[in-house]
Amino acid sequence: MALVVADRVQQTTTTAGTGTVTLSGSVAGYQSFSVIGNGNTTYYTLVDGNNWEVGTGTYTASGTTLSRDTVYASSAGGTTKITLSGGTTLAFVTYPAEIATMLGNTSTGSGSVVLANTPTLTTPSIGAATGTSLSLS
Repeated sequence: MALVVADRVQQTTTTAGTGTVTLSGSVAGYQSFSVIGNGNTTYYTLVDGNNWEVGTGTYTASGTTLSRDTVYASSAGGTTKITLSGGTTLAFVTYPAEIATMLGNTSTGSGSVVLANTPTLTTPSIGAATGTSLSLS
């Protein structure tokens, strides 16, 4: 399915452990994860007390669950899933710094693209470069 990011999506969960999260209560003023759409993936954050996790998960409408497919960062260190306590945990849609791409005036120069990690990029062959112009072929 598709990767979907939506604004102001937040729910709670009382799931314990490191597995798939069953989403429960909606948070006043926020949308539920249902706006992501059944079978779609999204970027999420889980906050359980002082513990937190940022990753990519898949929303499933049946059972209203969010899987924890890929962890980008966590308070447990690196890409380790946190162990949820079973108390009230916040789950919300986010845009992780690990995958963020930003355009604008940065330390690398005006109009540069800054990537948070080191992706593999496939570039077209360069046709010609003159002055500040670049022709791609």
